[in-house]
Amino acid sequence: MIRSMAYTCGFMAMCLAAASVAYAQESTNRVDAKTDWSVFVEDQPTKECWIVSKPTKIVNTRGGQVVSARRSDILLWVTYRPSNGINGQVSFTGGYAFDPEKPVQLDIGGSKFDLFVDGEYAWPATATDDNKIREALKRGSSAIVSAQSRRGTQTNDTFSLNGFTAALAEAEKRCG
Repeated sequence: MIRSMAYTCGFMAMCLAAASVAYAQESTNRVDAKTDWSVFVEDQPTKECWIVSKPTKIVNTRGGQVVSARRSDILLWVTYRPSNGINGQVSFTGGYAFDPEKPVQLDIGGSKFDLFVDGEYAWPATATDDNKIREALKRGSSAIVSAQSRRGTQTNDTFSLNGFTAALAEAEKRCG
């Protein structure tokens, strides 16, 4: 019974985060920019703030060879949605459906974190993991997200962390 409730809660959180990502990609309410990170705020239907960045380097390989790959938006972001109790949820979308059998890995200065996947989205498993990742992002200079598609294409997306700490502080001030 408890395990069933935990899975249901986890599924609902993933659905909320996926809806947030779709909305974040369409929003024009950018309120600030801190070097490589942008800060967004939405007030309707409920208050939500997030910071987001695009990769500075994208490498796609298959069988050890660099290949081209069609991908939609590639984004790393942190979301605050106070009405849902979301306070700094780290998320990633790679622009393609991830292999569900392979975790997405986030490497920040040698500190590695596995993210669970749902379609083309990935998140840490717990709020405690979110906290650890945010702290590592504050200390780091870049983050590399590695993932694999269902077709076997390996992707490595590098994100600059210049401006991350300032952007995070701005989002926390507005929604934390």
